[in-house]
Amino acid sequence: MSTTAIAPKRPEIKTELPGPKGKEIIAADAQFVTPSYPRPSFTLVAERAHGVWVEDVDGNVFLDCNAGVAVCSTGHCHPEVVRAIQEQAEQLIHMCGTDYYYRHMPALARKLDEIVPVPSPTKTHFANSGTEAVETALKLAMHATGREKFIAFFNSFHGRTLGSLSLTSSRSAQRLGFKRQALDVIHVPFPNEFRNPFNPADCGDGGAGQGALNWITERLFKTTTPPEEVAAIVVEAVQGEGGYVPAPQGFLKGLRRICDEHGILLIVDEVQSGMGRTGKMFACEYYDVQPDIVTIAKGIGSGLPIGACVARADLMDWKPGAHASTFGGNPVCIAAALKTIELLQNGLVQNSAEVGAYLKAGLERLQKKYDCIGDVRGMGLMLGVEFVTDTTSNRPNAELRDRIEIACFERGMIVLGAGANTIRWSPPLIITKENIDVALEIFDKAIAASLG
Repeated sequence: MSTTAIAPKRPEIKTELPGPKGKEIIAADAQFVTPSYPRPSFTLVAERAHGVWVEDVDGNVFLDCNAGVAVCSTGHCHPEVVRAIQEQAEQLIHMCGTDYYYRHMPALARKLDEIVPVPSPTKTHFANSGTEAVETALKLAMHATGREKFIAFFNSFHGRTLGSLSLTSSRSAQRLGFKRQALDVIHVPFPNEFRNPFNPADCGDGGAGQGALNWITERLFKTTTPPEEVAAIVVEAVQGEGGYVPAPQGFLKGLRRICDEHGILLIVDEVQSGMGRTGKMFACEYYDVQPDIVTIAKGIGSGLPIGACVARADLMDWKPGAHASTFGGNPVCIAAALKTIELLQNGLVQNSAEVGAYLKAGLERLQKKYDCIGDVRGMGLMLGVEFVTDTTSNRPNAELRDRIEIACFERGMIVLGAGANTIRWSPPLIITKENIDVALEIFDKAIAASLG
């Protein structure tokens, strides 16, 4: 499938999966590449991609409803992004922004100041990934407040480097073997409205969100965690690896109130939910809340490795040498990011909202059809479908989820699990309603086959 070819309207599976060339690459990978990557049970060996279509090394073509885990926001190899990368690579690939100046860093920082939910004026530290952006946020919070404790949430994911791993709590495998956590982090149950972890007394008339807020103020602050020692509360507006679980309305505003009362910083991790993924540029916009610090990565670069920590300018006043990165703010990555933001603002965020609503309506129809779908949730093109044994008990059904994931792949569609028993939908933001019709048809058949 060349980038100039007419894109197919449906997946095309020509060989067994994986095919013969794919098997050779998988064998070489097993020999030479670290086994620590958490790959799914199906085996995709990608060769090329364009738009919403991915071709493997054996010529099989898949409809991509995962976008490289919510990264390829403008679709695979968007021609305008490719052109921006090519033009920049011809001029300047690297100069190390920690030591030298070039126009690209302030250009993107200025654009981020315009679009992030953090109150302006802001300053930006550039990184290469989401976990690096989170590490920056943690160091900045400690530097700005003089405090060392953090509050995070169960089932969260903020990265795998040691600092951000102290926040992450979506799977025990991510922590196994690394002894005690590097930072002093206290975890609180996340207010999952489908699986409310709080008792009625905690919730009052405010639901799961109020339960979580009361847990912090009435339990943590009064027992183990003096608020005056907390540097920041770190939260995902929509939990990503935890199962695509949106925060309930009122919860983030409640965190903002708690932070303001106690001089605590509010850090919102928008690594997976940001850059138009939810039908708004940032998921925070659904909650009308302004964090002190926001972390960004994944969709900002349309596939190139770039992360950013954007903070109130008065917080990011640390001295030269306090935090830096050799490759952070790479000019080629920034060129891709600037073009990505332009495309998002010129229609892709709106498409995410409109096509996302169309997809959600289709998934809700399948929920009515199948007793194994316990919940359909999310905003825009960040949607989760949670599988259960039945809707009476709502007992999680991880095995069924895994079978459906594989059945989708066998039929030519890429989806990926999240949480214990949820399938995430995070397609490129260019996806059309016609693509969604095909995706829903495949999903329907995959569920039916997996139940049979």
